[in-house]
Amino acid sequence: MQNAKLSEDGQILTVLSDNGSALRFHAIWLRDNAQDPETRQPDNGQRLIALRDIPDTIRMSRMDQDGSALTLTFAPENKTVCYDLGWLTAHTYDRPSERTPGWRPDHIKLWDGRLAGAVPAADFDAVHSSGDVMRNWLSGIRRYGFGKLAGGPVESGALLKVVDLFGYVRETNYGKWFEVRTEVKPSNLAYTGLGLQAHTDNPYRDPVPTLQVLYCLENSAEGGENMVVDGFHAAERLRQENEHWFDLLSRHCVRFEYSGSDGVFLRSRRPMIELAPDGEMIAIRFNNRSTAAITDVPFDIMQEYYAAYRRLGEIIDDPAMQVSFKLEPGESFIVDNTRVLHARKGYSGAGSRWLQGCYADRDGLLSTLAVMETQSLEAAE
Repeated sequence: MQNAKLSEDGQILTVLSDNGSALRFHAIWLRDNAQDPETRQPDNGQRLIALRDIPDTIRMSRMDQDGSALTLTFAPENKTVCYDLGWLTAHTYDRPSERTPGWRPDHIKLWDGRLAGAVPAADFDAVHSSGDVMRNWLSGIRRYGFGKLAGGPVESGALLKVVDLFGYVRETNYGKWFEVRTEVKPSNLAYTGLGLQAHTDNPYRDPVPTLQVLYCLENSAEGGENMVVDGFHAAERLRQENEHWFDLLSRHCVRFEYSGSDGVFLRSRRPMIELAPDGEMIAIRFNNRSTAAITDVPFDIMQEYYAAYRRLGEIIDDPAMQVSFKLEPGESFIVDNTRVLHARKGYSGAGSRWLQGCYADRDGLLSTLAVMETQSLEAAE
């Protein structure tokens, strides 16, 4: 049973748990996050008031508790709002503010080559027919940053059916989807039989496509295995080895460019390791093919910056970091392009290798997953 108490000036609400821990909430925060129908639109949850509508002298003048229900009266509005103690506990912000640079949310799980036997995978028909299978597959992609799908139709454009499961295709200068097979005069090295270092795609875009789908239609060529690497884990390994090098790659921007198609010249300026202001790991941008001249690193530290850059590349190239697989026709995989790097081994001219790729955005996948998880919780109540 949780209990609550108000400070004498009515500015702070403290929720006390059975184990003695205390969570504090400010009056202005509580009023701004009220869930009553005058503050939030009941159908969509959007806020109906602006901060200017809340007096800057706001305080709590009264508190009543009935089990897990907490009723607060705010002055000078004389407005009464009911809160659930469980909701308050789940939305606490009273926690230590110091976090290690590169920290990650709890649902993110770092991995290396040992994940090979536990890759998030599902059957094409099963994800279309079973909500549980679909939810578990999407949850695995959120947790590990990639997943595989088997048993799909072997037909051009089938990859769009994968995206339709959770969101929408992000169309680019490469089209709604693109062909990954050898071309005589390729506009991109991906369209050759050369091996490709593990990389994130399209780092020259702002915003970068946050999901990529690769779908196999033919794969009888010798070689051409796909590989994936957890970029977040690579960055964390670098941080543990040398915090200063991690700081260099997260504090200084790199310029990325692409001009391989007529009428296209794409540029972006972002760090290789991107952190939020509070240090959360946001994204990795690593692509040796598209890195332009680095001009945003001061002369005095450029040599050391390149040492950090080299070491990150060595960690990414470490075979122990890689999960490798060869796709069969009808199989596909999806990667979080802000986190997971993908690579391809070189392949010979004998046989054929035909994949199709497209981009999508992670917000659609996370939205679909959030709806499914909410529905699952409601059904269990």
